[in-house]
Amino acid sequence: MTNRRIVLVGFMGCGKTTVAQELARRLACSSIDLDTFITETHGSSPAQIIKRDGETTFRLIETSALEDLLKQPEVAVIALGGGAWTIPANRRLVENQNCLSIWLDAPFELCWQRIHHGDYQRPLAPDRETAQERYESRRADYALAELRVEVSVEKQMREILGEIISRMP
Repeated sequence: MTNRRIVLVGFMGCGKTTVAQELARRLACSSIDLDTFITETHGSSPAQIIKRDGETTFRLIETSALEDLLKQPEVAVIALGGGAWTIPANRRLVENQNCLSIWLDAPFELCWQRIHHGDYQRPLAPDRETAQERYESRRADYALAELRVEVSVEKQMREILGEIISRMP
């Protein structure tokens, strides 16, 4: 086990929250989802904040929330929202805290299936075309993570966790 905190990045629907929970369970540590943390501390979900105040305001709230989370040493695995890693200030926060960043690289079709059939409102992916454009535009940022782990329909959770754990420095 690394003594560094782990930050999972990737497109919405790639499985960051689920992997964070399972990874934390496997490593016997705590995990949190940044979007959940924002909802709990602000009383509104990211979707509600984006609809009410716009994406720019949400990104400022998100960066502040990430900074707050990174001050809590007991939080060992953090699942970022899909757009959080695209903000340079957030990448710097993660790097300055010496966190291990891991990109869960899922194909668009898998992400879209989860977005489209999920019961979670995603205002930044209102339709397939918009979601795919956003997916493509974010890939270069996601590639800046230290590790890249492929996610697919065929890949079982134990395989994903095994790959992450075996590749942790």
